[in-house]
Amino acid sequence: MTNTLFQPVSGFDLPRFAGVPTFMRLPHIAMDDDRLPQVDIGLIGVPWDSGTTNRPGPRHGPRQLRDMSTMIRAQHAVTGTRPFELVNCADLGDVPPNPADLQMSMGRITDAIAQVLAAGVVPLVAGGDHLCSLPVLRAVAAEAPVGLIHFDSHTDLFDSYFGGTRYTHGTPFRRAVEEGLLDPRRSVQVGIRGTAYDTEDRDFAASVGIRIIPIEEVFDRGIPDVMAEVRAIAGAGPSYLTYDIDFIDPAFAPGTGTPEVGGPNSYQALQVVRELRGMNIVGADLVEVSPPFDASGGTAYLGASIMFEMLCILAERVAADKA
Repeated sequence: MTNTLFQPVSGFDLPRFAGVPTFMRLPHIAMDDDRLPQVDIGLIGVPWDSGTTNRPGPRHGPRQLRDMSTMIRAQHAVTGTRPFELVNCADLGDVPPNPADLQMSMGRITDAIAQVLAAGVVPLVAGGDHLCSLPVLRAVAAEAPVGLIHFDSHTDLFDSYFGGTRYTHGTPFRRAVEEGLLDPRRSVQVGIRGTAYDTEDRDFAASVGIRIIPIEEVFDRGIPDVMAEVRAIAGAGPSYLTYDIDFIDPAFAPGTGTPEVGGPNSYQALQVVRELRGMNIVGADLVEVSPPFDASGGTAYLGASIMFEMLCILAERVAADKA
């Protein structure tokens, strides 16, 4: 029997422009609520962008993503998946950052995700800049390293910025490898492109075994072939899925801080996630939506649609585990 507590509000019952916006119109259940263990997948905002090195704004991403996600309906148009009937989903609110203290904010993020995981909840995170992924991974991979499936136009594998700053949105996966959070030989980055400072990031990837699939290869080979390789690299073990909205061409997603031309369109942006059905994804995030650069909300609506794709594959996996 469907647990009615965890059903989203239908647009047939309340207009989408009405009511308090939550992720996909789901119930809000606080992380310290006694009902948290009843939740299977928790959608969590991380409104924090202190790792940004260029144009700030992703701290406002979760709020706009919530607002635009009111357009999400109950059923996937292609697969027919109805995630809210498969498992219990809820909006768990935001991790409260300290915008004046980077290390404190990362500690709060790790603690919040650890609390959610301890309750048996799979986290689906909305950032925030890409540094958010590091403290999330510190919780997700606390017991053993995980594989990484990473859609982006940048590798985020640099060592430092500005003469020694080691924690920015350009460094999280370098730190994650160094901290033993990732299995680099089960890690793959898709869509990398754009002008470069140098080859430091790619040299590091090659030295530890991270596979980089540049955008030229994605277009030359086609998404199904590339995603077959992604699946082979990550394998059957637990993997973390991270998606930077700047993976998408800025013609379709202009609302981001570091756009790179020459990327995929909106359909391809959804397709790459859809190709991950059946994989052992243990957590995921969507980051770098920056509302100041797209006040219309089109970028956030695409981001919310990507989150729904993520939610569907997570729900199928969780439901299979519970069966």
